[in-house]
Amino acid sequence: MADPKNKNAEPRHGHGVYDRLLDDIRTGALGPGDRLLETELAERLNISRTPVREALRQLEADGLVTHVPRVGAAIRSLDYSEVMELYEMRAVLESTAARMAARAASDIEIAELEEINAELATATNDANRAYELNRQFHRTLLDAAKNRFLVKSTNALQKTLLILGTSTLAEVSRAEEAVAEHATILKALRARDGAAAEAAMRQHMESSHRVRLRQLRTRPDDETGA
Repeated sequence: MADPKNKNAEPRHGHGVYDRLLDDIRTGALGPGDRLLETELAERLNISRTPVREALRQLEADGLVTHVPRVGAAIRSLDYSEVMELYEMRAVLESTAARMAARAASDIEIAELEEINAELATATNDANRAYELNRQFHRTLLDAAKNRFLVKSTNALQKTLLILGTSTLAEVSRAEEAVAEHATILKALRARDGAAAEAAMRQHMESSHRVRLRQLRTRPDDETGA
């Protein structure tokens, strides 16, 4: 967290607060069940309650925040079945994107994906950097599929996945596996083989799913019920 006394470092409007809270959810600074009190957030961020209220409404619309009786706004929890359903849908959407990208991606877009993956290979010991590069890889591939409705659906699902906290790439071994799995996807894209790209992406998503379930099982407090 930034120093709340540093006014220049804090968001001054709802969208900035929204992005800040999204990042707190992603890193686990805010986890399932955590209360979100307007007064406390406004004080910590050194802003008025109005942009905080706006950000909370947006997070509720995204399905990340819920209202608990006698508690108020809180980060929502995901049960086991919801985690399974999210990853199943993620596999469907992202494997479809890979298949479409094999047909629609330009050579420049594929080259960009290769560069991002090469950078990721050098950042497997840096969890934050690995997360950002992996996000860039999947976002670039999604854009290369050239289907705006697929982009919208995938982005909405990715926001819900933030509730699960720290990326699976926080584990160095998983980050290294992801680099190799990306390389397989890229090989299929270069060959313009849609079926192979789809299969490789599905395998990549299933690997991520297995790691996530293991992480959830080993949490000291079983917040998701997984």
